[in-house]
Amino acid sequence: MAEMKHYTLGEYVKLLEEKGMLAEYDLQGKDGEEIKLLTYDSREVTQGTLFICKGAAFKAEYLKNSMNQGAVCYVSEKKYELEKEVPYILVKGIRDAMAVLANFFYNKPWEDLAVIGFGGTKGKSTSTYYMKAVVDDYLAAQDKPESAVISTIDIYDGKSKVESHITTPEAVELQMHLRNALDCNIEYAEMEISSQALKYGRVDEMQFDVSVFLNISEDHISPIEHPDFEDYFQSKMKMFEKSKTAVVNLDADYIDQILEASKAAGEVVTFSTKNPEADYYAYNIHKEGKDIHFSVKCEAFDEEFVLTMPGFFNVENALGVVAASVKLGIPTEYIHSGLRRARSSGRMEFYHSKDHEVMAIVDYAHNKLSFEKLFSAMKEEFPDYGLVAIFGCPGKKSLLRRKYLGTIAGQYSKMVYLVAEDPGYEPVEDISKEIAQYVEAQKCPYKMIEDRGEAIKDAIETAEGKTLLLVTGKGAETRQKYGCEYLDCPSDVEYVQRYLAEYDSRH
Repeated sequence: MAEMKHYTLGEYVKLLEEKGMLAEYDLQGKDGEEIKLLTYDSREVTQGTLFICKGAAFKAEYLKNSMNQGAVCYVSEKKYELEKEVPYILVKGIRDAMAVLANFFYNKPWEDLAVIGFGGTKGKSTSTYYMKAVVDDYLAAQDKPESAVISTIDIYDGKSKVESHITTPEAVELQMHLRNALDCNIEYAEMEISSQALKYGRVDEMQFDVSVFLNISEDHISPIEHPDFEDYFQSKMKMFEKSKTAVVNLDADYIDQILEASKAAGEVVTFSTKNPEADYYAYNIHKEGKDIHFSVKCEAFDEEFVLTMPGFFNVENALGVVAASVKLGIPTEYIHSGLRRARSSGRMEFYHSKDHEVMAIVDYAHNKLSFEKLFSAMKEEFPDYGLVAIFGCPGKKSLLRRKYLGTIAGQYSKMVYLVAEDPGYEPVEDISKEIAQYVEAQKCPYKMIEDRGEAIKDAIETAEGKTLLLVTGKGAETRQKYGCEYLDCPSDVEYVQRYLAEYDSRH
């Protein structure tokens, strides 16, 4: 692995010019100065920084502070009037330029990693961690470091492990994490690919060794995300042109359009739980005790695999991972062991009282497709239990979720609790009232309790008969977004464990 090379300011200008992104520049004689840091966060700036001015909320004072802290030059779509003239580079589009700059600064780290990406509306996190379990078993057998991961849940790059706030980081952070992985002698990286990352160019200038497309359903439709489904769909399809091998779920809606778009990939393989003509076909899906068994037929083998994580719908996620693993040349023994032990923190985590009268599943399900899969599967797998849903919706985003989630929860549940779920600047009561009308339309009772812990406590204390709580949306997250701040809080997992223990002490 080569040591990371630093480039001069003049070389950045030349690169942007070659890409057709350069609008205007004035380096004021600093062409030969080496850039030691690339960032858009003024708090990170040190000597030798190339500072990026980005975002609707960007303020000139951020730039002023950055220049005072040692930034060499700034990159922007417009020129700023400062107290003194400073070097600047103006570009035609800051988001497009960010991916180019990040790849150049970090020396295209993805080229020396095996990067596996997961796209779709539902199942990205679970599939990413299934993949990580398989890859890590394979690496452990060779005494090699575990793989890096970039997901909605957390990020691990060999140097740090942090809780995530968004599915796919901005290009600067993304390439930094991949570079950290490379510097730590990591060979593989698994990551989720969001529609926002594809739409706004966060994964531009890079390629995935294997990408897995799981499914698509209407989501992320709002003034600040995607204006309509067509924009969302087309954004998702951009994944294929960045893929050496695309693994596609034939059971996805809009499959004809998806297969057409997948032709942009270097190679396409398919998987299905319904179509025996798929390259990877799962059949004989059944439960044995708490485990889910399924067989996979493909050109290389016809074997049974086992999942110990609940939910029949997870077979689809596992099947995509099986296909990706084979394409990466990972021996089957590690696919077996990885899937058997695979877990995703906060994803389908199962808890119960000692008398099994009250059970709870904590999961990140947060959109129409994930709710449909979760609620229907739990009704089927636990027919003797009444379902109680505890969830909310984010502020100002994915506005259609309020209708879909309220309707689905109301159809399946005997009680619904509406709680805070990253409300941002929107009042939680307003969000809950909007969801409540759809719950009520299904003739399902509900309570609006903003605090998630209080709602979970109330649901457990007032449970009548066999009850299964479905606590969704936040999983193992320990922060709640109010305004633009992320406030620390216990996770849903902690709340469930705490109040089930109190229940056990009373019974």
